[in-house]
Amino acid sequence: MGTQTKVILVTGTSSGFGKAIAEALHARGHEVWGASRSAQPAARFRSVAMDVTQDDSVLAAIAAIIRESGHIDAVVNNAGCGIAGAIEDTTTEEARSQIETNFFGVHRVCRAVMPHMRAAGSGRIVNMSSLGGIVSLPFQSFYAASKFAVEAYTEALRMELKAFGIHVSMVEPGDFSTGFTANRRMTAATSPQSPYFERATRAVARMAEDESKNKDISSVIGAVIAALEASSPRLRYPVASAIQRFLVGLRPFLPQPWFEYLIMDNYKMRQP
Repeated sequence: MGTQTKVILVTGTSSGFGKAIAEALHARGHEVWGASRSAQPAARFRSVAMDVTQDDSVLAAIAAIIRESGHIDAVVNNAGCGIAGAIEDTTTEEARSQIETNFFGVHRVCRAVMPHMRAAGSGRIVNMSSLGGIVSLPFQSFYAASKFAVEAYTEALRMELKAFGIHVSMVEPGDFSTGFTANRRMTAATSPQSPYFERATRAVARMAEDESKNKDISSVIGAVIAALEASSPRLRYPVASAIQRFLVGLRPFLPQPWFEYLIMDNYKMRQP
């Protein structure tokens, strides 16, 4: 895609990664459309209302961008949410809402923009995954499941679209301080009556502590820019602390009980 001005759609721009990515791309001279459930007229970038859990909303937003800008050169699928809690304490409805946003939201947006990119013979799609899409954590099972799904989807999509000149990548952040931590919801059944309550709340508090330590998200923004502007973008752009990358890299080489011990010890699950 290079550095010349492009029309770029970024989803989930009300806060966190999405807002920062949209602002950075706007500062680089791109025509950026930021999508969130309600339009953001005060934003520096252009704004469009989009609910990624609704087909009609996604299609209407894409049509509005095409109508105004003529085309879409790139998409950054960032919209997402997080629920936490024990698997036994998660209702089907809660699990479905997590997958609906984090996975099917990506699919809706990709499916809506692909015909336009194919017709142009070029395009970039960057899906925001997570290190949680490589290693699952206790009490984050459905968030991890949604990101594992994004990983598989993006691998296949990259190969399917290569013949049409469309490049597909994903960025895999580790722990960063964004609005995601404050917006994470515990399942309704995560209460003192749950047999998982103490361990779940302790583990999620540890996750929040790790996230709060890393306030500099410039490396995530840099990874998105690299995926959008590199002449031959990679499939994966992992962005995390050295220790997180080291632990993820160890997984194929450690016996499963050892790896589980490290995870459970880090998230204080070995305490009574």
